[in-house]
Amino acid sequence: MRSATVARTTAETSVRVSLNLDGTGRHDVRTGIGFFDHVLAQLACHGGFDLTVVAEGDLEVDAHHTVEDVGITLGQALSEALSDRSGIARFASLHAAMDDALVLCAVDAGGRPFLACDLRFSLPVVGAFPTELVEEFLRAFVTHGRLTAHVRLVDGHNSHHIVEAVFKGLGVVLRRAVAVERQGVPSTKGVL
Repeated sequence: MRSATVARTTAETSVRVSLNLDGTGRHDVRTGIGFFDHVLAQLACHGGFDLTVVAEGDLEVDAHHTVEDVGITLGQALSEALSDRSGIARFASLHAAMDDALVLCAVDAGGRPFLACDLRFSLPVVGAFPTELVEEFLRAFVTHGRLTAHVRLVDGHNSHHIVEAVFKGLGVVLRRAVAVERQGVPSTKGVL
């Protein structure tokens, strides 16, 4: 089974993530930030991953530390679960639609961290979740997950729909990129 459990504790947060890449989309997400819990559940559901996230953070300050540290810890769990990345498809992309929102998500799971993010939001907050933290989460996740990701808003104005399209689309492309479909490491170098 391609799975990992990672814990991270700092003076600001305590985060524990369990991830099974070959799951069924089951999820138990508790960060104290309702909308963030909702979109992480969407990531698991559309990715077909089993995901448990339990996070406690200094939410009296703001949500930034919790969101970023969940991204770091989830990325570490993904990288650990992928091990040497043998057999994976490696590349995937998708245009994810959610009502008015259309978001391009593209991923290379080849071990090189990079984020290109071009999102615009009409609202600064959805629920208690600051929309500027979408990019902070993505940066932490792709850096520690050793992914290249491009996430771009193609169209849309509803901030709720845009954020959901990002997380649903990311789930789908991650499922496709980490699917085992070949022998060996997907690189002419012979190593990722």
